Amino acid sequence: MVELLAAVPGTGNVLGNKGHDTDAVVAGVKALGAQVVIPSKKNRRVERCIDQNLYRDRNKVERFFSRLKQFRRLATRYDKTANSFLGMPHFAATLLWLR
Repeated sequence: MVELLAAVPGTGNVLGNKGHDTDAVVAGVKALGAQVVIPSKKNRRVERCIDQNLYRDRNKVERFFSRLKQFRRLATRYDKTANSFLGMPHFAATLLWLR
């Protein structure tokens, strides 16, 4: 996970769920200079304080991608070219926004 984040320029906050709460991930994110917004697991001796507002925004993003996956054409990638595939997320996002 940290290798992927290193390729993204200007990472300010890294949001994740409790499954990403490992010492290696937390140390790697801090080494990148980003803020860790990952809730601590129950077995942690010292719980980490996180920004609850940022963590709630993570849930909104997850729900949006879940709704996008309901469009079968998008989930299974029926389109052959990149341009026609890119049009479908735009169309689906517009439909979801209008609801």
